[in-house]
Amino acid sequence: MSKPVLVVGAGPVGLTMAAELARYHIPVRLIDSTAARTDQSRALAIWPRTLELLDAAGCADAFAAGGLHAQAVSIRSGHDVLARITFGDITSPFRYLLMIPQPETERLLEAHFQTLGGIVERNTELTDFVDTGNGVSCTVRLADGKSTRMEAGWLIGCDGAHSLVRRRLGLVFGGDTLATGFIIADVHVVGLAMAPDELAIFWHPDGAVMFFPIIPGRYRIIADIGTVPAHAPDLAAVQAIVDQRGPGGVILSDPVWLSDFRVNERRVREYRAGRVFVAGDAAHVHSPAGGQGMNTGMQDAFNLAWKLALVERQAASPDLLDSYSIERSAVARQVLSDSGRMTRIVLLKNPVARLLRGLVVRGMFRIPVVRHAIASRFSGVTTRYDDTPLNGGSARELRGPRPGQRFVTDCIIGAGDMPRFTLAALDDAEARAMIARHARVLGPEICRPPDENGIWLVRPDGYVAATARRGDWLVIDAALAALTLPCPDRIRACR
Repeated sequence: MSKPVLVVGAGPVGLTMAAELARYHIPVRLIDSTAARTDQSRALAIWPRTLELLDAAGCADAFAAGGLHAQAVSIRSGHDVLARITFGDITSPFRYLLMIPQPETERLLEAHFQTLGGIVERNTELTDFVDTGNGVSCTVRLADGKSTRMEAGWLIGCDGAHSLVRRRLGLVFGGDTLATGFIIADVHVVGLAMAPDELAIFWHPDGAVMFFPIIPGRYRIIADIGTVPAHAPDLAAVQAIVDQRGPGGVILSDPVWLSDFRVNERRVREYRAGRVFVAGDAAHVHSPAGGQGMNTGMQDAFNLAWKLALVERQAASPDLLDSYSIERSAVARQVLSDSGRMTRIVLLKNPVARLLRGLVVRGMFRIPVVRHAIASRFSGVTTRYDDTPLNGGSARELRGPRPGQRFVTDCIIGAGDMPRFTLAALDDAEARAMIARHARVLGPEICRPPDENGIWLVRPDGYVAATARRGDWLVIDAALAALTLPCPDRIRACR
């Protein structure tokens, strides 16, 4: 562990990555080419699954105290509510959508990183790198303009959609750019007759306008505008769209941010090349519909950090790192599909298609199970890793989650300064013997199982790695042993 991990980019993803590595006592350097944190609100939404992971990291309370707890999202046409989804029934300790401006997210993550002994090296830019096989030789330009070389054990590019790391690796950023332009405005709003903790999408024949609460009285407004204009919109242009498409009587003032954008839907196929990784916008970008972008990137970081920490501690085979790309690229593919579908539904122009859209939404959203399923999908609690080499035995007759699914428990899985797996089983001599046998990767706490007839092995990030019938400890033993074996010698983990 003499060579540090170099993380490039100190946005939410890079800060999460660096903080998690520091929490696990892995030497890390975090560099960013900018002089300071962003002052634009940009990403706003933090969903329950991300809050669960921040809770395990030890900093969720600060986030919860610093943001607005949104309770619902509605789809409207004028004063008519077509559909409404609430977040109060999500199976999570965090039954709300946290609305918090990106500068505050970055401030809180940086403060957390500092408590772990880390610093952000600003005005510091990666200009080149070479994977040497046992490390990464990196060229870095410092604040004074001079270049220096550093030897990193691993390089992680969290450097955004225009990622130098991705381009140097030659990873194809495949996808499309939508022709439709959008405006974005963070403004003060009065006269919006709805709950202050609710998101709203207003449908209109000329397009949609969306309201996202930031703090009481201040909202982010997004609307489609056809082609992107030559100049960023002014407040009068945004007010005109709100007057046309909204419920009426809404007055905008005091703009903090006015801009326009086009939606890119792109991703790489592989997140790893040797000792170099990409994460966040460097690996995937998509429509802001659903507010999944920052959450997906931060969850990339949580996924990779515990695996890299186990490898660096020589508690797991380097082959464990191959699962990062497999798992997270599948998630990004699903997020791109979902957000793209939502965007195209919002952008419907054909009158017949819009009529059908309204009828379907009214009918479907009257069904409680549909509302719950959609809220759970948005929240991230249904994210799963079905096709990962880390999934071990599966006792299908048990009541409870299967390998690759999130494990719901009163225990805080993944807390502490070591990435450890957790047993959910009856606390007996056999369970304690298993913990003693795999003390390097298995934590001492035993959680209550969802079914007393079974055993669950839970990963440091809270997903099930294996299940077995009560007493069938060989399955759990094999799943844990597979972590430390080189790939040719594995049985399940390499299939």
